[in-house]
Amino acid sequence: MSEIFKNKLAQLDIELNERQYRQFDQYFELLVEWNNVMNLTGITEYEEVNEKHFVDSLAIVKAIDLNQVQTVIDIGTGAGFPGIPLKIVFPHLKVVLLDSLGKRVKFLNAVTEELGLLNISAIHGRAEDFAKQKEYREQFDLCVSRAVANLATLSEYCLPYIRVGGMFIPYKSGEIEDELNAAKKAFHILGGKIDTTVKFQLPGTDIGRSFVKIKKIESTSKKYPRKAGLPSKEPLS
Repeated sequence: MSEIFKNKLAQLDIELNERQYRQFDQYFELLVEWNNVMNLTGITEYEEVNEKHFVDSLAIVKAIDLNQVQTVIDIGTGAGFPGIPLKIVFPHLKVVLLDSLGKRVKFLNAVTEELGLLNISAIHGRAEDFAKQKEYREQFDLCVSRAVANLATLSEYCLPYIRVGGMFIPYKSGEIEDELNAAKKAFHILGGKIDTTVKFQLPGTDIGRSFVKIKKIESTSKKYPRKAGLPSKEPLS
């Protein structure tokens, strides 16, 4: 267990037990091991993974009280960020991890099994397809994504998963204003409304972060998301 990690979590008012620290260490080991055979992350140094993947994933506590959330979907989860760190720290959460690459989903399944995490599943496919399915559409309290896509595109992937009254919170870098303005129409079309934007720096770094809280105020029209490829090629604007 790293004291540096512990201190950074303390700055987010997060306190873990021994088992949770052990789970983060196991997660780190699996990440590095699997990274040798497939591309999961360019960051493999212990403290750097703690900071740029784990602490960064957990920083969403600045924007929402996760004790009030029951169901979470993580779109374009990659190596499991932020979904798995959130599940470790808030074990009551029911989490779905979605990724378009089968190899990554195998890795995610190995992690959840090794860490003994329950009520978490990894699904393989495209956000546009699963959003049309009854068991996923408008079923979640919270949708998160650290995926690299502009907000208008990301909203079309994510807002259809959230129940009315729920929240979509993308992880964004510090400067967000232009992107936010360009996405306002998309939020409106998809049934979302900007609540607030929470800006801060990652503890002990100069890395700026923005969490845009988009509240789902009405159901998303069945025509969204559009078919694969269109949300990124022609963002709603």
